[in-house]
Amino acid sequence: MTIVITGGTGLIGRALSADLSSDQHDVIVLSRDPGSAPKMPPHVQLVEWDTRSAAGWAHLAEGADAIVNLAGASLNRRWTPRNKRIIRESRLNAGRAVVEAVEQAAQPPRVVIQASGTGGYGPRGDEVITEEADLGDGFLGRTAAQWEASTEPVEDHGVRRAVIRSSVVLSSEGGAFPLMALPFRFFVGGPLGGGEQWFPWIHMEDEVRAIRFLIQNEAASGPFNLTAPNPVTNTQFSRTLGEVMRRPSFFRVPAFAVRLVLGEMSTVVLTGQRAVPQRLIELGFEFHYLRLKPALRDLV
Repeated sequence: MTIVITGGTGLIGRALSADLSSDQHDVIVLSRDPGSAPKMPPHVQLVEWDTRSAAGWAHLAEGADAIVNLAGASLNRRWTPRNKRIIRESRLNAGRAVVEAVEQAAQPPRVVIQASGTGGYGPRGDEVITEEADLGDGFLGRTAAQWEASTEPVEDHGVRRAVIRSSVVLSSEGGAFPLMALPFRFFVGGPLGGGEQWFPWIHMEDEVRAIRFLIQNEAASGPFNLTAPNPVTNTQFSRTLGEVMRRPSFFRVPAFAVRLVLGEMSTVVLTGQRAVPQRLIELGFEFHYLRLKPALRDLV
């Protein structure tokens, strides 16, 4: 297969590229600055793009098997008005660029995989969240809705489209997990805020396998929660991580302290979603990591 990946130098993109490359697939990673991008494995070609149009790479969409659109500025920054604009516009611009490339292709790709996140559902308490749930009306919910819709026009060109609403992706290579594990390494780990908030998670191996499953499954279209079938609360996550690392897990961080440090972004860690992968399981996907403890053991 030939797969074009926007945002391919990020955490998920690197893992996906390496996995596809190991099976001898041709992977094209679009990068704003290929010269400073991390070293990529064999069969991965780095191509420069401007992150907002199909200029210079539209021809690569011609006859490709898939475009995986992961591009978007990191959420891990204070949500000032300026940063909110960067977060939102980086996602919408990338989506428009994908649509532009598909529109120019005489033989468009078979499928577009569009990134999103379970955080878009917003705070839902103990409600079990399937893909039928509406997105929230906060900043993340509005951004997720616009991000998902940004590539919807490719469907008018006969291109199948699947939306991946990823939960917290656990990887030792980066992302949230090394930051979450750091306090435990110094014996000061514990829950954030009240600890009752739900924590949807997925091991990186299953994240990559799920994306490849959706690329290859012709019946896969619409939204899919990419999250393990057994979400946990923040307290349960902290207790399990402490057990795996053989560290205490009772140093609770008060909610006011989290809000003081993170500002509005604190809603990401102080609230959560009891999201489950209903549609993924219905299509026959099988997780390698169903439970949290084995997933964490693989990472520490």
